[in-house]
Amino acid sequence: MTSRPNREEILDSIHGNVQDKNMIKHMLATEAIMRALAKKLGEEEEEWGITGLIHDIDMELVEGDMSSHSKLGADIAHELGANETMVHAILCHNEAHGVPRETKLDKALFCADPLSGLITAAALVRPDKLSGLTTKSVAKRFREKSFAAGVNREQVAQCQEIGLELEEFINLGIEAMKGIASDLRL
Repeated sequence: MTSRPNREEILDSIHGNVQDKNMIKHMLATEAIMRALAKKLGEEEEEWGITGLIHDIDMELVEGDMSSHSKLGADIAHELGANETMVHAILCHNEAHGVPRETKLDKALFCADPLSGLITAAALVRPDKLSGLTTKSVAKRFREKSFAAGVNREQVAQCQEIGLELEEFINLGIEAMKGIASDLRL
């Protein structure tokens, strides 16, 4: 059995290291998407979920310095009990380091990370937030380069590397985030 950090300890560490409530919501959304991906792909849900939850724990600690981001996060995750597979996925989700994405977990985190931002942005412009959000509307927003301009579309489209078509991936993400809508305040 591989080691795995305790989710409550991870949340305590996140709340100790991350003040930005939107960043915490992003991490929770990424966790939900990663758990749904693991379930769909027959992978270990807890491992994938925790990886999604902790992936940006260092963002405020490195003050947005992308050359340091995810290196410190990978170290923190390791200290909290993450196994080497999880640590590698956290490290390589930031392209600045040039660490190749090798495993399905690596590739899943890489594309799930920006998807959570796209779905959040799409929900925020709707009066009914997540509850009425459809795959079709998010796919339309995906094609609008000016909408949520910070979301890397090429990164989201990497979902094909884990065997999912874009619309299927978007739908999975929406449904996963709907499951925690109250935590996300969406």
